[in-house]
Amino acid sequence: MAEKHVQTSDGETIAYWIDDFTDPWTIPETLLLLHSAMGHSQRFYAWVPLLCRQYRVVRMDLRGHGASSVPAPASPLTMPRLVQDVVELMDHLSLPKAHVVGNSAGGYIGQNLAMTVPERVETLALFGSTPGLKQSQAATTWLPRIAKEGLRNFLADTIAERFPMDQTDPGLIGWFLDEAAKNDTPYIGRFVGLMASLYWPERLGLIRCPTLIVAPGAETVGSVEVYDVMRARIPDNEFLAYADLPHNICDAVPERCAKDLLRFLAERGAHRGGMP
Repeated sequence: MAEKHVQTSDGETIAYWIDDFTDPWTIPETLLLLHSAMGHSQRFYAWVPLLCRQYRVVRMDLRGHGASSVPAPASPLTMPRLVQDVVELMDHLSLPKAHVVGNSAGGYIGQNLAMTVPERVETLALFGSTPGLKQSQAATTWLPRIAKEGLRNFLADTIAERFPMDQTDPGLIGWFLDEAAKNDTPYIGRFVGLMASLYWPERLGLIRCPTLIVAPGAETVGSVEVYDVMRARIPDNEFLAYADLPHNICDAVPERCAKDLLRFLAERGAHRGGMP
């Protein structure tokens, strides 16, 4: 599908894609996919074929990532602004609500969307996404290393913390590294720095929609125990753990993720075929 753009209220350009192969006489529900830090929407490439036959799939590049514009160094970067980007894209698409799917930092934004404008979120699915990055090594380890070594070198050196190397196609690893290296490194430093300053477990009870929590069983970004906090505090949730897999489950086992998402939506989604 063709790349499209919308301008935000503060002048940035957000790129997005729509994939819809549902029956043309139906009104499909919408899935909104939010990617991780250092990534872009094309990282969901293996998910889309499984999802877009049943749902209208919208993928957006977060500001400063992929084909979206990179904000000026002096421009404010806050979680409310990132949430507002999602709301403004939804408004642009005349989309009153959506099933929101977030990978890692995309899930941080999805959680805050569900907490602050709950009427826009039909269901929430979180893959490798804890309530903020403050309980991780990102600020103390990642940022100094990225500044010193560069983004690609840092990721290459720590790749085993993200992928099960004995199960992963080397081609995928190379593509992942090359695509991550296209990001603006100073902006990524700002973005990761923001996420590493945030932690909101006490607010998780505000997420009232059905929520799927998928945790990497061998999580390397933050603590596995934080998922127990999510299970206890999000009122209506289903929890899955992918045993022995490190953080990048959405890249390493995309078909498994997409199938679990489809099963969750079939069981917990509101009214198939009736929401624009």
